[in-house]
Amino acid sequence: MARRTKRLWTDEEKRSICFQTTAPGVSVAQVARRYAVNANLIFTWLRDPRYAPTTDDGATQEPLFLPVEIIGDDGDGDGHVVGHDETSTGHLEIDLVGGHRLRVIGRYDAEALAGLIRRLSA
Repeated sequence: MARRTKRLWTDEEKRSICFQTTAPGVSVAQVARRYAVNANLIFTWLRDPRYAPTTDDGATQEPLFLPVEIIGDDGDGDGHVVGHDETSTGHLEIDLVGGHRLRVIGRYDAEALAGLIRRLSA
């Protein structure tokens, strides 16, 4: 049986790894796989002010959580789950904080939609 060795990360490595989680479209899980560490370890580092990513003005970036309510389809049996493909079809409504309502009907690009949501939520 192979013996495991504990990986010791320097403070600069931790800061670098935590900073990579702030890139648009990048998840903590993706960064964790890149470095072969458990995502929970990165979440622990992100809570530590020494490693938390900072904005351009030096302020620590707080995580942003948006309330989500999932509403079933209208009973026409046409509802489906958005997959990992480039474009998706269907009917999507998103109510954002600040009074914005985003309604998408038909084909849409998931990455473009995510960017729009980020800009409207800022």
